Amino acid sequence: MPDLRRGVLFGIAAYTMWGLFPLYWPLLKPSGAVEILAHRIAWSLITVIVVLAVRRHWSWFRTMMRQPRELGLLALAAVIVTVNWGVYIYAVNSGHVVETALGYFINPLVSVLFGVVLLRERLRPLQWTAVGFGALAVVVLTIDYGRLPWIALTLAVSFGVYGLIKKHANVGAAESLTVETLVLVAPALGYLIYLESAGQATFGHAGAGHALLLVGAGVITAVPLLCFTASAIRVPLSTLGLLQYIAPVLQLLCGVLVVKETMPASRWIGFSIVWLALAIFTYDSIRTARATARTRRSARTLDHVVT
Repeated sequence: MPDLRRGVLFGIAAYTMWGLFPLYWPLLKPSGAVEILAHRIAWSLITVIVVLAVRRHWSWFRTMMRQPRELGLLALAAVIVTVNWGVYIYAVNSGHVVETALGYFINPLVSVLFGVVLLRERLRPLQWTAVGFGALAVVVLTIDYGRLPWIALTLAVSFGVYGLIKKHANVGAAESLTVETLVLVAPALGYLIYLESAGQATFGHAGAGHALLLVGAGVITAVPLLCFTASAIRVPLSTLGLLQYIAPVLQLLCGVLVVKETMPASRWIGFSIVWLALAIFTYDSIRTARATARTRRSARTLDHVVT
């Protein structure tokens, strides 16, 4: 199979799994959101260690220990992703699946804003238009909810910051997840021990099936991340940008069709504005990518003629 096609399939697999997460977390009840998060951290570490053992890939660890900058960035990323995971699990298990979808729909626009504010990037006119529509959508949805859509904004901002940190750290998926979960595993295990000693733990007390599902939280965390990395190194960024909408679309469908969340007309209007912003953003990204590709082809052709 050509590398590009394989990369697209890996990307579809990753975003489909992420999009179906709202169907998994409710299965872990009666566990609370923080207990689920602690198990997710612990079992993710075990899963990724197994992956590294199968690949016999340990040489990176010694090198990583001599890179304090990368270690510091990954430790910060660990804290940020904990916020993201915790809010997501809480939102899904408290019936706010649609709002989680909104968070990941507006995430690309938040990432663009980070580029402007933190990296001093200049936006093209259509990008500014997309960001403006995104801000309008937040206002409309704030009026609809009667509050700021804090779940969506927290997910979008935390995931945007997480991606920015990971970009600067430039560490592979399995290696990065290993370091991040090592940073988090001590407090996670401490919390689980506290729950057990207080008689409030659910692991092992709600049946074997429930215990297996908690263990599975680590697997479903690591597998889509590894698929995503396999996709990212094989497909163009513009293609990956289109694939990323699979996850929030599936989350929205889960919220509306499975959880049966109410969607008044005003909420549909807010989401429609978001989708318009994303359509403008995607069109501009594809157009720019094609223009850049044409320029590079022309430059290569000119160099060939000259030589």
